[in-house]
Amino acid sequence: MSTGMSASTDGRTDDANVVLGAPEIGRALTRIAHEILERNKGGADVVLLGIPTRGLPLARRLATRLVAVEAGLDADALVGSLDVTMYRDDLAHHPTRSIGATDIPGDGIDGKVVVLVDDVLFSGRTIRAALDAISDLGRPRAVQLAALVDRGHRELPIRADFVGKNLPTSVQERVRVLLDETDGRDAVLIEGGAR
Repeated sequence: MSTGMSASTDGRTDDANVVLGAPEIGRALTRIAHEILERNKGGADVVLLGIPTRGLPLARRLATRLVAVEAGLDADALVGSLDVTMYRDDLAHHPTRSIGATDIPGDGIDGKVVVLVDDVLFSGRTIRAALDAISDLGRPRAVQLAALVDRGHRELPIRADFVGKNLPTSVQERVRVLLDETDGRDAVLIEGGAR
């Protein structure tokens, strides 16, 4: 998919400032994977649930890194998808959302450590919806959160356990994550606002 933006020599793409490129995203995911393994004693009971759209490819990339470091892990058994559409508190404002798929690994989530994976942590409302969705699927031993970008401005008392980049922003700015799997390239952009 084309982003409709042209790159300039100072790291900006028209009205967007590129704050992370592909190498930085790769390093952030590698660091997060190591932190997940350290915190969860090797990751044998870990299930990565990606929140579509971009949380799912990030979860798959994390699974690949976990398997590369920890022998005995199976990437396919580590990753699932968690659609939170029907659990959102803004459905009345955005009723045309399409419902996605929830796909839990075969062993389920009961007694497991579920790591929710999302691209941007902002208000916390998506993660609140994800917690509600998980409670309908089973009873994990613990739930942790991995976010590629934490931009602040929380409206709920939710904090990420694993963060690729803390990115202070104004409320008027928009953080956009582009991934090769969905957008044809890896980048984190800040759009709008005065930078």
